[in-house]
Amino acid sequence: MTAHGASREAFAAARERLDALTDRTSVDAVQLAGELATVAALLDREVSLRRVLTDPAQAGEAKAELVQRLLGSRISGPAVDLVSGLVRSRWSQSRDLVDALEELADIADLTAAQKAGTLDNVEDELFRFGRIVASNTELRAALTNRKATASAKSELLSSLLTRRADAATVRLVTRLVTAPRGRSLEAGLEALSKLAAERRNRMVAVVTSAVPLSDPQKQRLGAALAKLYGRPMHLNLDVDPAVLGGIRVQVGDEVINGSLADRIEDAARRMAS
Repeated sequence: MTAHGASREAFAAARERLDALTDRTSVDAVQLAGELATVAALLDREVSLRRVLTDPAQAGEAKAELVQRLLGSRISGPAVDLVSGLVRSRWSQSRDLVDALEELADIADLTAAQKAGTLDNVEDELFRFGRIVASNTELRAALTNRKATASAKSELLSSLLTRRADAATVRLVTRLVTAPRGRSLEAGLEALSKLAAERRNRMVAVVTSAVPLSDPQKQRLGAALAKLYGRPMHLNLDVDPAVLGGIRVQVGDEVINGSLADRIEDAARRMAS
């Protein structure tokens, strides 16, 4: 979430509360994700309610009581507690609250995948889906068509992803496509990939090579990059013959180019040092 000042502090506190909630075995992270997304959609529509809940002139407890009255019978206790904590906090802009709820919903779904042992699959599926969209202009047009209904887009995604992707991937992509809130599809998928990597405190390296890398090459490159950046590294692998026998590695905004042999040799040297 690209927030500043009060909103950044409020979101950081909310993430800690979410982690504490989802650590409990009694809390269903998938249900919590859906409920947070529902509240985000409500506040995105109801501008006047959003402004009341982020009004710094209103007492935090009064806003929390309003959440309880409005949502107490519609969402679970853990979701009410989390939203109540959000509205007690100060926000730089009212829309930051919606952004926070949206990202917390995504984090809850990724946490559910992590608990189920499928987070690696979700990371890979998000990356592959992004590549498919980038290479298929017809599909991208259908998913970003403002005249198409949310249900039509949801049905299209269901036909493409159900039984081919993890349930968490389907939920994350469907929310992004049906409620983009001004985000491009590419930016939204990239943000989801970064969130998935953060669940394991990992960075993401997009590796493009002319031919598929062997398992030993992937292991050496991943280890070298992890040593270089000081954090575990998740490799998103792509093949592009135009690389002409070389390799291209992008970590955030930094791009590393070089021949495949040189990069692997360098990886081996780093491992030995």
